[in-house]
Amino acid sequence: MLYYLNGLFVGFLILANVLAVKVFSIGEWMILPAAAILIIFTYPLIDVICEVYGREAGSRTVRTGLMAQVFAACFIAIAIELPPAQAFAHQKEFEIILGGSMRVIIASLVAYTVSVNLDVMIFSKFKEKHGNGKLWLRNNASTMASQLIDTALFITIAFYGVMPFKVLLTLFITQYLFKFLASIVATPLVYGLVYVARKFDKRKSIEPSHY
Repeated sequence: MLYYLNGLFVGFLILANVLAVKVFSIGEWMILPAAAILIIFTYPLIDVICEVYGREAGSRTVRTGLMAQVFAACFIAIAIELPPAQAFAHQKEFEIILGGSMRVIIASLVAYTVSVNLDVMIFSKFKEKHGNGKLWLRNNASTMASQLIDTALFITIAFYGVMPFKVLLTLFITQYLFKFLASIVATPLVYGLVYVARKFDKRKSIEPSHY
């Protein structure tokens, strides 16, 4: 089951980088990147991996996700620079959607690396203290803390000096509020995936320590 969870996590990360180009609004006061809809799934997946397979498995997944994002950014940059065929009339649109600025790319990679490693560390510390009990506590505590850091780092690195401070502050508050609520909503999903992963591996006679 670990391989499926890893695949989903990495796939969601790459997809989030593409979806982040679009911004949507909830009412008149909350503006979010479309990638926010994947937050409900990515961080819970890391918590499920840590819960079932341990901290080292979670750390390996984080490293795999980072490498995948770096490779994706490199291949996208190469694809943009390839000379377009005469039949391809959407080179500018292609660049706008997939290109992004180097500052935003760096912000995304730094925020991801710091926040997800923090998530793994906090989750694992809580698990050492509580064992298999209080999954809801370590899931929400680790995700809420790491998302706070993720949001602060990304917005600061990507937009500081480009947008007015009040706009940055509003962006930070609305994004973190969404992620905070998403973490709570995703709690039943974490319980469900932990149950499925353990049942799947038990049926396949696979011990978590074998990964």
